[in-house]
Amino acid sequence: MQFLRDLKRTHHCSALRAEHVGDEVVLMGWVHARREHGGSVFVDLRDREGFTQCRFDVGVDEAVHALAAELRNEFVVAVRGTVVSRGGNL
Repeated sequence: MQFLRDLKRTHHCSALRAEHVGDEVVLMGWVHARREHGGSVFVDLRDREGFTQCRFDVGVDEAVHALAAELRNEFVVAVRGTVVSRGGNL
């Protein structure tokens, strides 16, 4: 597992667009909200530029999903993952 100090930000929150789908990115910021739904943990990540929704799916990585379930508001985190389309909402 990598720590915050080991990662370099690639994008600010709210900077991701349709052309980023499939790219691996690193975002950093504060947990604004966390919720669980349908076996996934959703985190609204906030930085000085805006918000990005991050999804942690138990089927992708059980250990990371368990860590995401422990996140609380205002925790500072770095998130590395692949950008996926939210359909018309990206």
